[in-house]
Amino acid sequence: MSPLDGAVVAVAGAGGGAGPALADRLAKAGALVAVADADLARAQRVADDVAASGGRAEAVAVDLLDADATTAWASDLTTRHGHVDGLIHLVGGWRGGTPLAEAGLDDWEALEPPLVRTVARTAQAFHDPLLASPAGRFALVSSREATKPTQTNAGYAAAKAAAETWTLALADAFSDSSAAASIIVVKALLTPAMREAKPAASFSGFTPVADLADTIAGLWDARAETVNGARLWMTEKP
Repeated sequence: MSPLDGAVVAVAGAGGGAGPALADRLAKAGALVAVADADLARAQRVADDVAASGGRAEAVAVDLLDADATTAWASDLTTRHGHVDGLIHLVGGWRGGTPLAEAGLDDWEALEPPLVRTVARTAQAFHDPLLASPAGRFALVSSREATKPTQTNAGYAAAKAAAETWTLALADAFSDSSAAASIIVVKALLTPAMREAKPAASFSGFTPVADLADTIAGLWDARAETVNGARLWMTEKP
């Protein structure tokens, strides 16, 4: 039996590029996937695709910048299903390209809410349910730039580093428990649509979203102490 059989796993930002592959992978392992996105239509498309493949999923629109709304989502899932066993944070965004000497703080100010505050909100909202689960897992998809920033991406790198800090703080809160908070590090993600649009491109160092989904699903196969606070590298280390 899969360790995900009967689990309830919430996916934040599931309407993005990695969401469909991850929701499909979790559902095929036996989980009920709670698909959340700021856009209900995008979340519903992911849930409908899971259902069409025989899996279980539900869709909801959640403003993850709203503490009350995020807490209400976690509470509702726990109340209706009796437990929540995972929160996967896929909320993304990117701005950059301007050399540091010429850049203002516009990139940081635009990226801090979606990349940092949403991690803080979900970490706080799902802390208690994940701690109560026999195998609660929190995962953040991050970037190698969090630990090796470049001069043209300071705002993005700073936001990713801050998001990792929130995740590691949650890992500390999970110490000596059956719950774990992990960071999945990629260079960039490769979706089927990107491959279809550029079939001859090498996409060197990119992580296929199916591989990311396998790695995240594998968190439930590992003992909590081996993945809690860990960075799982799907790209070359700096």
